[in-house]
Parts: sequence; C-alpha cells; structure tokens
Amino acid sequence: MRYIALFVLAVLCSMCKKKDPPKPPGSATLVFPENSSECTTGTDTGPNTSMVEFRWQEAPNTDTYELRATNVATNTTQTISTASLSARLPLQKGALYTWLVSTKNAAVLQETTSQTWRFYNAGFETSYAPFPAEILSPGQGESVFKNINNEVTLSWSGSDIDGDIETYELYFSTENPPTSLNATITNGSTTRDVSVESDRVYYWKVITTDGEGNSSDSGVFEFKVR
Repeated sequence: MRYIALFVLAVLCSMCKKKDPPKPPGSATLVFPENSSECTTGTDTGPNTSMVEFRWQEAPNTDTYELRATNVATNTTQTISTASLSARLPLQKGALYTWLVSTKNAAVLQETTSQTWRFYNAGFETSYAPFPAEILSPGQGESVFKNINNEVTLSWSGSDIDGDIETYELYFSTENPPTSLNATITNGSTTRDVSVESDRVYYWKVITTDGEGNSSDSGVFEFKVR
C-alpha cells in the first residue's frame, strides 16, 4: 500500500507541475542580399524595376517570417510574410535599400527583429554614393561620461561599393539639427574627440563623400553627457 500511495502522489505531482511558458521566436540570420553590397542577381521586370530574392537562415521557435525592405530615398517599405526562408520583392533599380526580417510564433505576442542590412539594387549607374556612415559610439540616446580632458570620442564606420571614400564631414553641436562643421577628415579616420560639458545633450551627424563627388548623410544622432 505504501508504494501505491507514493506512486499516486508522484502522478498527482506531475499533473500539478506547471508547463514551461512558450518561448519567444529567435532572431533570423540574414544571408542575401549581402550587407553593404550591390545586388546584381535581380530578374528584370521592366525598365525601372527588378525582382530580388531575399534569403535568411532558420530561426528557432518561429512560425512565420516577415520581410521588410525599405527604399531609403522614398522611405517606402514593402512587407511580405512567409513560412519559408526566402521571399521575392520587386525593387527599384539603382536604389539604396535596407532590409530586415521579423520572426513570430503563434504562442506569444513578442516578435524578434534581425539585424538591418543595406544594399544597392543594381541599375544603370556606374558609380554609387557611399553608404551612409553607421554611427557606432555614442549610440542613439546614450548617456556617457566625459574623459579627464572633458572630451567624448565619436566613432562611426564607412563603406562604399566603389571603394573611393575621400572625406568625412563631422557636424556636431547642441542644436538639432547640427549645422556646425566640427571637422573635415581626409585621412580615412572614423573617430573624433570632441569637447563637451556635463548635463548637456549633443547632436551629430557624418556626411560621407567619395571621389566622384557623391555623398550620403548618416542622419542625426544624439547623446547626453552626464
């Protein structure tokens, strides 16, 4: 009888045990079009558009993938949902695009977003503007401390399909948007120390220019000095 009672107790305990909550979807790893590249594999669909296939790797705990591709110049986004690991969209030729994949499953409300990649869709251009500089540090809205010299180091990265970046123009001020040119950098450096004061918000952006005179704007970023 004792063993039977223990068995029944074990069964009841297992029935009372709470189920693990459903897990949120994992992040998709982007594959193609590659980041900071020119996509030349699109299928021609007319004088101004081509059909481009996007690909990514399988993400855990995911039922559906939502692809979002944004034309940077027009700020228009195309969206498509699929259970597959690829999807095709018609894109403007010669245009700069960013893209990402959001993962979902039916058991939770939470979505997970991949990294954001960018590329030019091939067109008739023989020279492309540099990709907008990617702001690395300080991050958007970040609070930072100044160093012993009352300075903060700004850093960014630049890339260009043609590989002919010539200058970075750094605009930095307490006004938004920043209109004060802090430096024109011609040696390829992607860092700059700037003088700051505590308890102030600063705004900055980087204009990248290549050897053909093409330029791109990083957009305005801000940070606060503690």
